[in-house]
Amino acid sequence: MAVALATIVTSTLTGSMSAVADGSSIRSDHWGVIARNTIGSPVADLRDGPYGSYGVTGSAARPPYGRGSLGLAVSDDSTSLTPPSEKVDFGNEVDFYNDRVRDLTKLGFHVFQTAENVSYGGTRNLPGIRIEINPNLASRPGDTYSTLVWVPPAVAPTNQWSGYLDATVSNGEWFLSGGELAPLCTQASPCNFTTLKNSIDSDGGSPATIYTIAVGKGRDHIWVGAVDGLRINRYVYDFEANAVTARRVG
Repeated sequence: MAVALATIVTSTLTGSMSAVADGSSIRSDHWGVIARNTIGSPVADLRDGPYGSYGVTGSAARPPYGRGSLGLAVSDDSTSLTPPSEKVDFGNEVDFYNDRVRDLTKLGFHVFQTAENVSYGGTRNLPGIRIEINPNLASRPGDTYSTLVWVPPAVAPTNQWSGYLDATVSNGEWFLSGGELAPLCTQASPCNFTTLKNSIDSDGGSPATIYTIAVGKGRDHIWVGAVDGLRINRYVYDFEANAVTARRVG
């Protein structure tokens, strides 16, 4: 039985998605490794699972959406660069381009964290969300690039899937990579998401706009695990072995 294809859907912060009219979800194209933001030979692989670990049962023992996830594996010292560490961003360079940062209202994901990852880099050794932007600050008119970085909170217990980690409330911390709002919202002095958004657009310049949105890890510690259910506003992006699917949730 043939399945009818729906039309292309385009709207602010939902992306451009080729949809299968199955009534539940739509395939979202344009996701993959962002080559210019990747260092060394890390792994970012759409995969089935992970399931478990052994002895874990219930919802924590399987990916929160579907049967797959985005598997990440990053080393700490595999290159000759300084610092000598790997980095990977898996994201979308097309669908959110020129959307306004102020229109981001929901961000977060689920993560599969292991005890080994904690031993490598501590309880907050986790992937995060990275959003490349044009900050459009009146005080720095020549500055057209920065990255909004979310560092998640510690996840417990380990060796299983976490619940949803909401990046837009008091979970984890945010900073601008270029220190544009220093001494506020820097890597040394991070802030929450509301403070960051309000501070960017209170400068008097044009609204800050998005270049890309990604899940990323590095350059720091070894990390091997998985991410699923990346939420961006009204859609949850379900990472499956054969595709990235957008599920409408609000």
